[in-house]
Amino acid sequence: MKTSVIAIVASFFALGACQTTLPPPENTTSVYTQKHMISVANPLAAEAGREILRAGGSAIDAAIAAQMVLTLVEPQSSGIGGGAFAMYFDKSSGSVESYDGRETAPRSASPGMFLKADGKSKKFYDAAVGGSSVGVPGLMRMFQLAHKNHGKLAWKELFKPAIDLARKGFVISPRLAGLLAKDRFLKTIPGTKAYFHEADGTAKKAGTVLRNPLLAATLKTLATKGADAFYSGDIAKNIVTAVRSARKNPSGMTLADLTGYRAKTRPPVCMNYRQWKICGMGPPSSGGLTTLQILGIVEQFDLGGFVPFSARPVHLIAEASALAFADRNTYIADPDFIPVPTLGMTNKDYLKIRAGEISRFKAGGKRFPGMPGLSANPDYAPSENEHGLSTTHMSIVDGDGNALSMTSSIENAFGSRLMSGGFMLNNQLTDFSFTPIKNGSPVANRAAPGKRPRSSMSPTLVFDNKGNLVMAIGSPGGSRIIGYVAKTIIAALDWKMDMTAAIDAPNFVNRNGSTDLEKGTGLEDLKPLLEDMGHTVKLFGQVSGLHGIRITKYGLEGGADKRREGVAIGD
Repeated sequence: MKTSVIAIVASFFALGACQTTLPPPENTTSVYTQKHMISVANPLAAEAGREILRAGGSAIDAAIAAQMVLTLVEPQSSGIGGGAFAMYFDKSSGSVESYDGRETAPRSASPGMFLKADGKSKKFYDAAVGGSSVGVPGLMRMFQLAHKNHGKLAWKELFKPAIDLARKGFVISPRLAGLLAKDRFLKTIPGTKAYFHEADGTAKKAGTVLRNPLLAATLKTLATKGADAFYSGDIAKNIVTAVRSARKNPSGMTLADLTGYRAKTRPPVCMNYRQWKICGMGPPSSGGLTTLQILGIVEQFDLGGFVPFSARPVHLIAEASALAFADRNTYIADPDFIPVPTLGMTNKDYLKIRAGEISRFKAGGKRFPGMPGLSANPDYAPSENEHGLSTTHMSIVDGDGNALSMTSSIENAFGSRLMSGGFMLNNQLTDFSFTPIKNGSPVANRAAPGKRPRSSMSPTLVFDNKGNLVMAIGSPGGSRIIGYVAKTIIAALDWKMDMTAAIDAPNFVNRNGSTDLEKGTGLEDLKPLLEDMGHTVKLFGQVSGLHGIRITKYGLEGGADKRREGVAIGD
């Protein structure tokens, strides 16, 4: 009898080991795979990442391969001339790590660098286009650090897909073609004009094959010599020449600024939300802390008891967002320069007090920062890109269960519009506050040599109460990124939507001003209801680019934002 019971139990576990997951559910547009998955903003980048995953590469390996392709095919959004933040989950140790590849200001930077002679702030594009807006790119150093810690395949192997594609050429997508046609600055700079335009000066159209031999050569050098080749030698010298010789806003950047750049590992910011644990990127990104504050405030309300995206939960989330943005605009900056009250901002008692400031039926108007442990001067007018056309996000889960959530950017669409070595250079320094002093006090996010500008990039990892990975998510979209990510987390966790439905659901956010509703969605019907509650409602058309993966009983479930051209694929 004892032997037969043992045999039955053994056979049961053997059967369980052979059975992987349940069949995917019906009526879903999510993608399901069993081994690994990548969700990223371009199909060519997705194919490169999957190729690396199939070869046994780690999530970091796949991210490097995909990002090199994005440098080529999505030059308006990201690339090696910019920076990134990455959240990484190591399945074997259960650890969560965050990597800071944010750009830094050169030694020539100053707090008043974006002021005119009369002391007033420059207009955004008067500052963004040209050399002085370019920060020292951090992406390659970040990848070098992350690959050293978690890479499985040889570094040089990760560049092959992008090198081959740059040599052979890729077909310009409708999205890229549309942005090229609209941009009025690219044609004013000889290098970008020659690359993106025909001989008659018109922007290259969708379907055109675009080759980039200069980028292929740059990537080959990086593949063989490593990331150090980006920060010294010809690649670095060419970057310095490009920004210093820019016709508009020449920079004072030097070779020493590049050779001195260092990527950093930073402690992730994590907080329990209901039965889950949410981990995001800490300062100098405001994304992690502000997302956690929104979630910590709405945790005081039973969101699951409301009809999803009805007026009442949208009101509550918008109010929580306004309160969180009031703190964000005041306290968050580069923690190497400004003390940020991270623990105070995520303290449950503090967030409960902030939730008590919300009326269930009436909007509270402009919010003031709370006192989570520090007094500072608020910066209510973010200078960062609000257009949502640039920046990109990828989520990856590899065959060993490790996961990456990474958001990368060159800031505005096509960055500074300057090219070097076949890639676009960022304009991330315009993420600093243009006005360094307000009400007689210094603003936390003012510019300074070596400082990293505040960001809203919000790569996020979600875990259950046992430490198991539940979701990797993130988005582009300027400071609205925070609202996009918070919305998706709430839709997936509180309203139990599948990954694709949560991503594609309408966006809304309140950045301590108007309550912004996504134009052309069902949220437009809420406008009069929210206005009756006291909200100032605006409709916006800027698009998110959410890319996420969930771990479910059906396997890996991927979603890619329908508002862009990305895909989720795997095996």
